[in-house]
Amino acid sequence: MLFRSLNELSSTDSDSDYCKYWVEWFTYAEGNEYFCEVDEEYILDRFNLTNLQNEVPNYYVEALQMITDNPSDKPMSEEVREQVERSAKHLYGLIHARYIITAPGLKKMLDKFKRGDYGRCPRVYCHQNTLMPVGITDVPGQKPVKLYCCRCEDIYNPKSRRHNMIDGAYFGTSFPHMLLQVYPTLKPAPSEQRYVPRIFGFKIHSIAELHRWQDEQREKQKKRLGITE
Repeated sequence: MLFRSLNELSSTDSDSDYCKYWVEWFTYAEGNEYFCEVDEEYILDRFNLTNLQNEVPNYYVEALQMITDNPSDKPMSEEVREQVERSAKHLYGLIHARYIITAPGLKKMLDKFKRGDYGRCPRVYCHQNTLMPVGITDVPGQKPVKLYCCRCEDIYNPKSRRHNMIDGAYFGTSFPHMLLQVYPTLKPAPSEQRYVPRIFGFKIHSIAELHRWQDEQREKQKKRLGITE
């Protein structure tokens, strides 16, 4: 695995321990700051969960009950409870990926984007443009989340090691582009500034071109003079 499970990411003590609801607890847990709160109505609509049972083969029903704060009365061992909690966090991540491309989900992610929850582009000529999360694959367990800059249209690794371990499939490949489609005013003008490497004030590629031209002229002169090496 290239990154840790959500179970590991949110296992530390924090203010989230005092939250009333599971979803609230999860999103407030340290390392889960990238996630927004998925509306309960969305989670309870079984249509929105189509085929997710195939992605969460172990304790799917119990995991869903945990997410919706409706745990089973059936007693379970500590080991089973840990497995259910692990499945619940994975299931929530998959639901989250679907939710954030709906109108309510986009609005919540827009608020986080405007607050700068995902940081700023490290590229100098992007002038601190706000980043947004993106997956480079929709398949869970393949690649960690990246941060997309809509000015330079490139992706970067999160600065925090905890965030760099989150599964990119929990955000999906479509989210930032969907957000920009729905809110086109967020899209800044492309950065026309580019760093140009120089040596003693001369552009490196210009020096290279000059050297090639000099070599070509030298070879032509040798041929004219009949000089052979």
